[in-house]
Amino acid sequence: MTSHVDPLPLTGERTVPGVAEENYWFRRHEAAYVELLPYCDGAMVLEAGCGEGYGADLLATRASTVIGLDYDALTVAHVAAAYPRVRPLRGNLAGLPIRSSTVDVVANLQVIEHLWDQEGFLAECHRVLRPGGRLLITTPNRITFSPGRDTPLNPFHTRELSPSEMDDLLRGAGFAVELLAGLRHGPRLSEVDTQLGGSIIDAQLDVAVHGVEWPAELLAAVTSVTAADFEITTADLDASLDLVAVAVRP
Repeated sequence: MTSHVDPLPLTGERTVPGVAEENYWFRRHEAAYVELLPYCDGAMVLEAGCGEGYGADLLATRASTVIGLDYDALTVAHVAAAYPRVRPLRGNLAGLPIRSSTVDVVANLQVIEHLWDQEGFLAECHRVLRPGGRLLITTPNRITFSPGRDTPLNPFHTRELSPSEMDDLLRGAGFAVELLAGLRHGPRLSEVDTQLGGSIIDAQLDVAVHGVEWPAELLAAVTSVTAADFEITTADLDASLDLVAVAVRP
């Protein structure tokens, strides 16, 4: 981001870079972008729900073109000012403002859980992709993100998915599932979990719920997190933190 561009406000609905207390969530999202970058080599990419724009800008390092689509006018203006490699576009994910069979890749990272009509959105992704094009999608794993609940804990989420639900949803929309994997803590973050008494996630939620000052040890741990501290694997999907899928339009 260029230094003269004001950051977007933290709303709880999206993560933004450059905020120390938000660094764990930002790096967790960034890790998925890094993993999925190779699918964007030389491609025409639509990021459907680009949010702050940092992910679209990262994809633009490898893609031929990245269109950053978002419904919020303030967000689109921010992307235009902060990330000149990204082509910003305002539009509704319920009806993508893109011609049929025109993009190579649709990226949708940490967005589908916010949508009321997930099936309709996936149908739109299928429509705008060229045959052989890929949908890259990540979302919180319902089993670990909102354990034991049908209603999401996050008030901004409408419907969270388990690994099997994600697989069924993609196949039901006419996609072939090329990859279904899970993001989890790597070895260093697992050590941090132990040092903090079990979970860096729970420790952060405790601070948020009780409105207390950040303990120095926790803030240091959170600010130290990098994208490399996460791993993405097909093993034990139900225990993963986030789901990572690559689906192909036949």
